[in-house]
Amino acid sequence: MDQPNLEIQLKTLPNQPGVYQYYDKDGVIIYVGKAKNLKKRVSSYFNKTHDSGKTRVLVKKIVDIKHIVVDTETDALLLENNLIKKYQPRYNVLLKDDKSYPWICIKKERFPRVFSTRRVFKDGSEYFGPYTSLKTVYTLLDLIKGLYSLRTCNYHLSEEKIDSGKYKVCLEYHLGNCKGPCEGLETEVAYNENIKAIREILKGNFKDSLQQFKVQMKAYAENLQFEEAQKIKEKVEILENYQAKSTIVNPKISNVDVFSIMSDESYGYINFLQVSYGSIIRSHTLEIKKKLEETDRELLELAITEIRQRFNSNSKEIYVPFNVDLGEDIKVTVPKLGDKKHILDLSLRNAKYYRMERFKQIKIVDPDRHANRIMAQMKIDLRLSEEPRHIECFDNSNIQGTNPVAACVVFKDGKPSKKDYRHFNIKTVVGPDDFASMEEVVYRRYKRMVEENQSLPQLIIIDGGKGQLSSALKSLDALGLRQEIAIIGIAKRLEELFYPDDPVPLYLDKKSETLKVIQFLRNEAHRFGIEHHRNRRSKTALNTELETIPGVGEKTIVELLKHFKSVKRISNAKLEELEAVIGHSRASKVYNHYHKN
Repeated sequence: MDQPNLEIQLKTLPNQPGVYQYYDKDGVIIYVGKAKNLKKRVSSYFNKTHDSGKTRVLVKKIVDIKHIVVDTETDALLLENNLIKKYQPRYNVLLKDDKSYPWICIKKERFPRVFSTRRVFKDGSEYFGPYTSLKTVYTLLDLIKGLYSLRTCNYHLSEEKIDSGKYKVCLEYHLGNCKGPCEGLETEVAYNENIKAIREILKGNFKDSLQQFKVQMKAYAENLQFEEAQKIKEKVEILENYQAKSTIVNPKISNVDVFSIMSDESYGYINFLQVSYGSIIRSHTLEIKKKLEETDRELLELAITEIRQRFNSNSKEIYVPFNVDLGEDIKVTVPKLGDKKHILDLSLRNAKYYRMERFKQIKIVDPDRHANRIMAQMKIDLRLSEEPRHIECFDNSNIQGTNPVAACVVFKDGKPSKKDYRHFNIKTVVGPDDFASMEEVVYRRYKRMVEENQSLPQLIIIDGGKGQLSSALKSLDALGLRQEIAIIGIAKRLEELFYPDDPVPLYLDKKSETLKVIQFLRNEAHRFGIEHHRNRRSKTALNTELETIPGVGEKTIVELLKHFKSVKRISNAKLEELEAVIGHSRASKVYNHYHKN
């Protein structure tokens, strides 16, 4: 399928957080933005007049839109930063410098320092973050400083220099903020125990620390130091909302390609995420048409080779959902847990959204292709001899045996054909007998279609289990249509599909489009039948209440209902109110009927 135009792309964007990229006619990224809701944010560029001249020029130059779906708004913020740093889009003024969001670093050295930084160096140090809020960074560092005594000096504390007495304790030691490792007053083992606890806090495991904060806040409140208690409360709230890890940026994952695949009967959708030094810098989804019923493994191997060539990727490692054969030079990893699995799941999520958007675009641009695909799939799933272009579904409606009715809804090419819907009032059955009612309705429907030479459906769906299906089959046998039309029953509870002469039901995948069409048919039949049943009950109620009054005819009833809107209001109306509508004589008869006592 060709690249859809902007109008169609806008209609099919997901309502999810993510990052969008605008491309010009030369295929160059000219703007990168983040959004809590991609559809609303991107649409806002095109459906209103902008005050800024720069924005108006930007919108005129947009030829194509691409996007990456992420889990949270915070992830969108971080991914936007990565992409702007990588591509330096012309219309992005902010975030183009070499600075980044802050990290917290545990330095690789004896008696490690803990501090915030905006630069990540590959020196073996541990980096936690990045953080989208400096306030969160300062709160974490304050928490660590309040709980543990760590050095802040940049001395090279080698064992030899400490033993030789090269350094002297500073003011921080005398203030109680440091235990003096520079003079050997604190052992390396004890210091590293503190670092181990700090590492847990930065990973998000700080239940004990939070508890200490809460005790401290309570103590301040009891001493009426409310300002101090409020400061502690703010710190607790920030820590409770702290996001320990981000899938978007992780320094432990460096220079890998991530591939995932989503496929159906006709196409495979392969998503590619390129990760460089722990940051996602590219996302691309490739659509491949199946020619010989290729497996997901074959499609993925083909796509990986093509995508890596297209984007000149030289990564030595790839993450994939299952093992693939790409030769000995590339390390293939199938993640099962942790950050690697998260990033693979993110890739799969983007493949799924891409597939959904393509379906929506096809529906708009080429509705016939969409219908053809659905029909072909239904033929396979339901084991039919031909595509079910014309489907009819039957449902009975009765409440406590009163006013039994049935409904027949008709779908053509997978869509409702409402002009062909039909209601049936049950004529030959007395009492609540669903089986006999179904037999009558199916017989009447197809007897008439045969007599009038109407085209018969390829599939009949009966809303009910084996009993209703057997009843419908009797009617088809009586009309000699058993071999002409395929027929199945659907049981409500487990969505079981029953076939004639087959005791074992068929279960379709809950996500399959075939089951969704059948459920839509069944729900339409139920809605249409209930609507007719309600109308009959209300008419019966009118007959029993108003038409039984001597001297009151249909014209009078219409006038009363037009004015009072309901039978209940008529029954509660005063004599004068009735007289104003239908005159004294008839009003007296109606009033006396409802006020006999």
